[in-house]
Order: sequence, then C-alpha cells, then structure tokens
Amino acid sequence: MSVELLTLLFFGSLLVFVLLGTPLAFVLGGISVVFLYFEMGSIGFYLLASKMWESMSNPTLMAIPLFVYMAILLEKSGVANDLYDMMHVWWGGLRGGLAIGTVLICVIFAAMSGISGAAVVTMGTIALPKMLERGYDKKMALGAINAGGGWGILIPPSILMVLYSLLTEVSVGRLFAAGIGPGLTLFVLVSIYIGVRCWLQPEMGPALPKEEREGWGAKLRSLRAVILPIGIVAFVLGSIFGGFATPTEAAAIGVFGSLIATAVNGRLTWPVLHEAAIATIRLTALVMWILFAAHAFSTAYTALGAQSLIQDLMSFIPGGKWGSLIFMLLVLFIFGMVLDPVGIMLITLPVFLPVVNAYGFDPIWFGILFIIMMEVGYMTPPFGFNLFYLKGVAPPGVTMGDIYSSVIPYVLVTLLGVALIILFPAIALYLPGVFFSR
Repeated sequence: MSVELLTLLFFGSLLVFVLLGTPLAFVLGGISVVFLYFEMGSIGFYLLASKMWESMSNPTLMAIPLFVYMAILLEKSGVANDLYDMMHVWWGGLRGGLAIGTVLICVIFAAMSGISGAAVVTMGTIALPKMLERGYDKKMALGAINAGGGWGILIPPSILMVLYSLLTEVSVGRLFAAGIGPGLTLFVLVSIYIGVRCWLQPEMGPALPKEEREGWGAKLRSLRAVILPIGIVAFVLGSIFGGFATPTEAAAIGVFGSLIATAVNGRLTWPVLHEAAIATIRLTALVMWILFAAHAFSTAYTALGAQSLIQDLMSFIPGGKWGSLIFMLLVLFIFGMVLDPVGIMLITLPVFLPVVNAYGFDPIWFGILFIIMMEVGYMTPPFGFNLFYLKGVAPPGVTMGDIYSSVIPYVLVTLLGVALIILFPAIALYLPGVFFSR
C-alpha cells in the first residue's frame, strides 16, 4: 500500500474516532498501535515499550505532579484574595486600573502555578464581580481575565512546557527561560490596550472615586501580600536559572513554598491536602496515557513514512520557510478552537518538528510560538477551556455570548505579540542565552 493511502487511512481513522467522542489519548494510542503492528509486526511493540521505558525514567517527568500539587495548594491558600486587595489599592484610581491590576495578578499567579485554569477560576470568582460592581464594561472585564488566565502555560513554571520538553527532547530549563520575555510582552500589550481603550472610552473602565482611594500608608501596607508569591517565584525560577536545582528539584521547592503560604493563611488542613493530592494523582495518570499515545503516534507515523510525505507537501506551500511557519501557526489556531492543547500537541508535533528542524528554526523559539497558540486556543470559541471555566464562576447576568465576544480584541492583541516574537526572536531567546550560556 502506498504511503499516501496509508497516511489518508491513518489520519482518516483518527478523525472518525475523534468525531465519535472517544478520548484523544486512547484514539491516538489505539490507532497507532494497530497501524504499527501491520507495518512492522510484533517488533513494533518492543520498540514502543522501550520508548515508554525511556520516557518514564526521565526525572523531569516528576516535575509535573509537583507543579500541579503546588498550583492547587496555592489556589486554596487565599493568596489570590490578598493580591487582589493589594491591586485594588494601587491600581483602582486609574481608568481601567482594576482590569490592568487583574491582568498583573494573572501574571503572578501564572509564575506560581503552571496551569491555565487556576487564574481564570480565581479571578473570575474574586475580581469579576468587583469590576462589574464598579461599572466596568462586561466584555472588558471578561476578556482581561480570559487573556491573563491563559498565561499560566506560558510564564514559567508551565506544565505544558514540561510536556513539550519531554516530547521534543529540548531543555525544559531553556524553555522556561524563553517564556519570560514573551509573557511580559503580552502583559504589556494587553495593559496598553486596556489603558488606551479606557482612556478613549472612560465608561469602559471608570476609575475609583477620589474619596475611595487609599493613601500611601495603606498602599505600602498592602505590599505585604506580594511577599509570599514573589518569594515562591524567586525560589522556584531562581534555583533553575541559577543552576542550583533541576526543574524537578525546583518543583519540590515550590511545593514546600506553597505549603508555607497555605499555613500562613490558615488553610493548611487535612481536607485541603487530601483534595489536592487526589487531583494531582488524576492528572498524573492522564499524563501517563498522553505520553503513551504520543510515543505510539510518533513511532507509527515514522514507520508509515508519512514524515517525508508531509515534509514534501510543506515544500509546496508558497513563501518558503516563513510561509510554512505561518501555515503551521494557522493550523494550530484552527485546532485550538476545537481540541485541547495536549491533544493538539500529540497530533501536530510529530508532523511539525521535522519541518521546523529542516528549515533551521530554533525549536525553543518555535516551542514558545506553539505555547502561545495553545494559549489562544484556551480563549477562542467554541471550545476554549477558559471560556467554560469563566462561565462556571461568572455572575448570573453574564451569558456565554458575552464571554465569546469579549475575547476578540484580546486574541488580536495576542496575535500581535506572536508577530513581534517572529520579527524579534530575541524576545524569547535572549534570556535562555543569558541563563544557560555557561
């Protein structure tokens, strides 16, 4: 059977079972194993088992449950409430200040947690009702939380970056360092958009009345709220970039810091620890099946000879390597509307990475572009995860239509950030060169 027909059957079968609603990890793993057996025979199973053993013995994998446990504990510790009170004092007197402050909290939360949903649920619960009470435009407030919440997978530590590192064999430390510049760039772009929009249209984000603004004494006292979060971020990222700890060891430091933060806020109870542990075990088991499916898919994909076929097809895309890059980002954008980021990673990375390497693109730089497009996927209709997280905690007057329409300007601002990173790769690659040049 020709490689063209095999590829058509392979991806056609994948599409059929995905549309039937079968979990993607089982679809990818099951179809890949079937095609692998008919192409290579029983030796394909031994090849797959050896790859799984090699992956499971990778110490970086331990960082995933540790970072997840850290994120869940921080979500339950009450740190977010203190951060919001601080932000309200400092930023409330500016037009759009509450929205910009909420986005800033999302940055801090992203640097502590490593997952996307934590900041969306927390800010949707705490900040959204307060902004609506203060007369903020509904779509302005919803979009700010949606955009900022997605940075949990971009600003290190990031669970998705760890998975990307495991699947592509790039340095997770370099990937973490590369996420800082783009994350801050997106924060600046979103803040500029909110500030300019609210300056031109004051009714979008009115400032607090002068009689409700706090003095410098209250502002300085409120800064105590950032001591624990900044300390956790400094210990986790500083230990990695300073060369004192591996990402796995740094994740353990983060768990210890989150336990301290939970205890300081009086939330360190057995039910909290138990609930966080159960959620962590569930996600870790899911990651195991994801890795199995990824290895099965990449092994079968290579065995079928589809890799060379896809590379040949990509060469017909106009615009050379830049045309191919734009095409890959467009595919990621479309997939992000209907699939979860991990599923997109499983399907596209075996296809895209050979093309990325063939054109000489830096895999760290491409990884950052990939992660940002996954972030866009979190916030784009119809199936963006953040949209449903936010609907679950939003006040009764907020409809799904409000949430869908609120993301449009923020998606455009994020895509502007992608364009800047493509034009100026140093935004992503400068810090990895500084921290890991030795």
